[in-house]
Amino acid sequence: MKQRLFMYLFIFTLLLVIFQFVNAKNIIESYDQKLTKYMEKNSQLEDSIRFMEDNKATDLYSFKFDTNDDAMTYWENDGYRISEFVPFIKDELMSLNIYDAEDHPLVPYASMTENKMLIDQIRMINHKWIAASFTDGTYWGEMLLGYDIEDKKNLKFKVIASILYQP
Repeated sequence: MKQRLFMYLFIFTLLLVIFQFVNAKNIIESYDQKLTKYMEKNSQLEDSIRFMEDNKATDLYSFKFDTNDDAMTYWENDGYRISEFVPFIKDELMSLNIYDAEDHPLVPYASMTENKMLIDQIRMINHKWIAASFTDGTYWGEMLLGYDIEDKKNLKFKVIASILYQP
């Protein structure tokens, strides 16, 4: 009788161990499948993020004189040194902020406050265009300027388009 009891106990234990093994194996396979799916999804998302970051980095270099080789070559071929040319253009444009007349020489909008309209930010786009913003402290706007140098001394600016924002 004791032997039968031990044998039943042994068979019961063996069945319990087999059940636990099969159950654990199924759980591990399920977790493995989920992990594989998450890893694939994570890889796709990382690729998407990398693509967006690459495009963002490209956008930072787009429409910027300092990274536009053709624009720099254009002026270098005319005998200008880019390290001096860019500050020269920006200084000339900012010097237009010093004016005695009622209206700014370039800003196509009159100030609607007691402050003068002043150019506050400049971004050279290429060898012919500049984007600039202006403000009088309350009102602000942006404009696209064309520029050219005549006879290597006479710098000319021309307003191509502008927009005024109101608070």
